[in-house]
Amino acid sequence: MIGNVSQRVSSLLYRVSLMMKPQVVFVLGGPGAGKGTQCSKIVENYSYTHLSAGDLLRAERAREGSEFGQLIANYIKEGKIVPVEITINLLRKAMEETMEKDAKKFRFLIDGFPRNEDNLQGWNTVMDGKADVKFVLFFDCSNEVCIHRCLERGKSSGRTDDNRESLEKRIQTYLQSTRPIIELYEKHGKVRTIDASRSVDEVFADVKAVLDKED
Repeated sequence: MIGNVSQRVSSLLYRVSLMMKPQVVFVLGGPGAGKGTQCSKIVENYSYTHLSAGDLLRAERAREGSEFGQLIANYIKEGKIVPVEITINLLRKAMEETMEKDAKKFRFLIDGFPRNEDNLQGWNTVMDGKADVKFVLFFDCSNEVCIHRCLERGKSSGRTDDNRESLEKRIQTYLQSTRPIIELYEKHGKVRTIDASRSVDEVFADVKAVLDKED
């Protein structure tokens, strides 16, 4: 009887300790795969906070007095991956600030990260024991569809990297650096693949099925 109670208490304490840690879903896919659009829909329907590595970097680039602004600008323009320490510190700060405001907001969608092995190693070093990665939500889409969507978006987004030259560099970077990360997580059974070439609603129906199952 006593053993049973202590087992229940330790299980409760374990759940509480888990709750204190951010629960993370990495959202990956090529440029234009619809990661941002789907993350917005997830936030509307589930208790997740969306953190886009790219948006955080762009905001830091624009922030007056930022010591990393120019460095970030150069990397983004070249379609290269920003040094991992900068990105992880921005992500960690954003998660901490969110959880300080509301302890119930401990679920995060981290979109566009980790983009390469260096990102992943950096995350494992800095965030080891500080966050739980539940799985990778992978939006799978052909390069042609991705390029077409980004060029369309570029007409109104004002993003400096939504042009064909930057896009081709970004797709190369994605294929060489990010795909191997997805394959690595796949070996551990931690990837949920979504066919992202379809309409927003069709894609979201699959996303919902994945999230409902995970919850």
